[in-house]
Amino acid sequence: MAELTINDGLLSNSEFRASPNFNKRPPGTDIDCLVIHCISLPAGEFGLPWIDALFLNRLKCDEHPDFADLKGLTVSSHLLIRRKGEIIQYVPFHLRAWHAGVSCFRERENCNDYSIGIELEGADDICYEPEQYHSLISVTAALMQTYPGITQDRVVGHCDIAAGRKTDPGPAFDWSYYRNKIL
Repeated sequence: MAELTINDGLLSNSEFRASPNFNKRPPGTDIDCLVIHCISLPAGEFGLPWIDALFLNRLKCDEHPDFADLKGLTVSSHLLIRRKGEIIQYVPFHLRAWHAGVSCFRERENCNDYSIGIELEGADDICYEPEQYHSLISVTAALMQTYPGITQDRVVGHCDIAAGRKTDPGPAFDWSYYRNKIL
């Protein structure tokens, strides 16, 4: 993969699909946190169009029993990294994606205000693919270069900012491998 760059909030070498689920960050807010998530729809199934539909408010919740709890939900992420490493961007980085929900990092609430959210297509207990790590590492390098407030100690899982409510990216995510590559 070529070195990734960020221009006007958009990542090079990725497809942009504009989600309606975003707003402006509070004035004067520095982007200084990266949150790693995982998602699969239905749970544990990959390569289907449902994640995209969810982030674009096109999910028909009657199409699968697992979707019933998602009715009326408006969420997004800045990026999705599919199983084969494909990167899809839904919200420009300078804008506030709706990925963290009720959250707190280092006694600072509302993580959506100051963080970037990356979803990995996956599940807590299913190993992530090498291509996903490769893309995630490349994206992280570009983000750290563009947003110097994102340092290695400010890269966290959803489980870290919404403890007791969220578990992703789960025990299948190899934090040690990832952290060693983003030094």
